[in-house]
Amino acid sequence: MDPVSLLLSLVVILFLATVYRNQKRNKYANFPPGPKSLPFIGNMHTINTVKPQRSFTEISKKYGTIFSIQLGTERFVVLCGYDTVKEALIDHAEDFAGRPVTAIGSKTSQGCGILFSNGENWKVMRRFTLSTLRDYGMGKKSLENKIAEECECLMQTFRSYGGKPFDNHTIINASVANIIVSILLDHRYDYDDPTILKLMRLINENVKIAGSIMIRLYNSFPWLVGWLPGTHRKIFENHEKMQNFVRDTFTRKEKELDVNNQRNLIDAFLAKQQEGKPESTLYYHNKNLSMLVSNLFAAGMETTSTTLRWALLLMMKYPEIQKKVQCEIENVIGSAQPQVEHRKQMPYTDAVIHEIQRFGDIVPGSLPHATTKDVTFRGYFIPKGTTVIPLLHSVLKDKAYFEKPEEFYPKHFFDSNGKFKKNEAFVPFSLGKRSCAGENLAKMELFLFFTTLLQNFTFQAPSGAKLDLNPAPGFTNAPLPYEICAIPRT
Repeated sequence: MDPVSLLLSLVVILFLATVYRNQKRNKYANFPPGPKSLPFIGNMHTINTVKPQRSFTEISKKYGTIFSIQLGTERFVVLCGYDTVKEALIDHAEDFAGRPVTAIGSKTSQGCGILFSNGENWKVMRRFTLSTLRDYGMGKKSLENKIAEECECLMQTFRSYGGKPFDNHTIINASVANIIVSILLDHRYDYDDPTILKLMRLINENVKIAGSIMIRLYNSFPWLVGWLPGTHRKIFENHEKMQNFVRDTFTRKEKELDVNNQRNLIDAFLAKQQEGKPESTLYYHNKNLSMLVSNLFAAGMETTSTTLRWALLLMMKYPEIQKKVQCEIENVIGSAQPQVEHRKQMPYTDAVIHEIQRFGDIVPGSLPHATTKDVTFRGYFIPKGTTVIPLLHSVLKDKAYFEKPEEFYPKHFFDSNGKFKKNEAFVPFSLGKRSCAGENLAKMELFLFFTTLLQNFTFQAPSGAKLDLNPAPGFTNAPLPYEICAIPRT
């Protein structure tokens, strides 16, 4: 290259670099403050790789309830505390209702389903999900009866151990999974059925991997990390296995479909496909169906079963609280089958369940949101498409709303007269347009499973066991592995 061409090339490169730098500076003018970042890696070196919410809590002490961090080349906004999170997700609901487009998501969900989709596709899938969950029992006696039957199966399995120590993880996972499976497929699996064991393993592995450093690295540098071995490859492998199962299932359902006798969510979706409307082609296609079923199976199993495992661990840790719950069960229900309508007569049990959810802090970071347009929020400018993390951990442990946020303290939900007291900062299902679609189903399950188990068993730790209330690594806060002794009550 001659000297003149070389000089011109350098001038063009410098000009473009200056334009890019100025555009970036303008884009992030008046952006929420945050810790200084390093080139290329941003703040990755300072964030707790196992439980990032702990790092975010520390950062908020310096920068306030709204701050920014940089992971790789992307800048995130973190919202802390109930007041800030509520203002964003309720008062500016539409502005914060998006989901970020990530490298992992682009390769797996591809904008389909309900959890990670956006725009009109998300709106259609959410409307369909809410209406279909209601149609197939959410909040109805028919589903309550199915849960009661599943509780009986679970109790039989617990009794089979004769009071000896056992690990309840797989059993509770399968029991809770059967409830969402009954809505999706109108079916139930035995707890040792290879199909349900495989599906649960895929979900559990991916939830654990989703919180790993390799996933963050892949989302930041897919062009580099994609070539490397690591847990991100396992996510893709498990995702494909899950999709294959779902496709095989609804292919069979397609052949059996009777639009005049729809029995489950998959039937309802396939019937929508056959309506012949523009919406049928645009939104009710097989990719949306397979992702929706995967999303609902994962969400319907993971968080509720994890909460129940926290419940049994906490009852063993605090036997005096377990005893008070059992006394209330005896006084209100006796030996009858627990029903949802009993809850309003059981303020102590209701408070304990709420505190289990608050203390368990199951999804500490929530699923990430994204701004749907340029937003000015609390005096800061947040560009369209910015990833926003509403830190539910900081809400459920907000000192302004919970007297003893780090302790298991059911009195958080009592008034001075011993009656159940609502707390507006109790938001384990998140807030706003992206709040959990299955919230009412989860509440029903938690009450019926918890009261049935404590009605029939007293839970004790094996002799010499130390009960650790620290959460296990992973995207969700699950208990560390533990064993229980389920002592039948006479």
